[in-house]
Amino acid sequence: MHAFSRRTAFAALCLATAATVTLTGCGGDKSDDTKKSAATKKKDPFADLSGPQIIDKAVKATSGASSLRMKGSMADGGGPGHIDLALDTEGQCVGTIGTGGEGSVDLIGKGKTVYMRYDAAFLRSEMKGEPKSDVDASIDMMADRWVKTSTTKSDEKDFAQFCDLTTVLADFKDVDSAARKGRTTTVDGVPAIALHETDGKERATLYVATEGKPYLLKAVNDPGKGKKRDTITFTDFEKPVKATPPKGDVLDLDKLDG
Repeated sequence: MHAFSRRTAFAALCLATAATVTLTGCGGDKSDDTKKSAATKKKDPFADLSGPQIIDKAVKATSGASSLRMKGSMADGGGPGHIDLALDTEGQCVGTIGTGGEGSVDLIGKGKTVYMRYDAAFLRSEMKGEPKSDVDASIDMMADRWVKTSTTKSDEKDFAQFCDLTTVLADFKDVDSAARKGRTTTVDGVPAIALHETDGKERATLYVATEGKPYLLKAVNDPGKGKKRDTITFTDFEKPVKATPPKGDVLDLDKLDG
């Protein structure tokens, strides 16, 4: 009953927005051959680095984080998809994932158990082509109600992967870049540098922190031709993820499956 193929597609879209489309880099650090003052270096820590080298540092810092929060919107099918999810490398997560115009699901991951709360639109979308009586029965049983299952269950592995930061950022490595350095700016008050890359009519921009660790703060992909932009932000690096299992009426899908 749970054929969640769209979740996989949405995951790929999130990763494409946050990584593959947006300039992940190559190349190592460049040694400091100049005699710039300490004040100048503090003001512009990337002065001696190329765009790809800055991206390389951002990839290493971001993929090395033990926790973070991803929030953004993507052009997905009939409407914008969205994600707002805090997750860590210990399999904990909490947030919401939605597909374009076809509903959303709240998600809590805790160890080897994943908790989900689907809305009716999401369930209806996932069961397209099935008998109306089965669709209605599933909506009556599960819509707007917390359900839980083991993360090892094949039907729920896609959702479980969203709760594993290591898996989510696995494709955020070893992708070549020809990024150009842009202007310095701020992202939610954090000093950052913009880096740009084009691929045909698409234009991608990454924003990398220039203070503290060089985390990726924001990724924007503009597909051109009046299409909606994909935007995703990264915040709450190294902050504990408070994944508290829901209480009360929680349906155990594993027991239903026998």
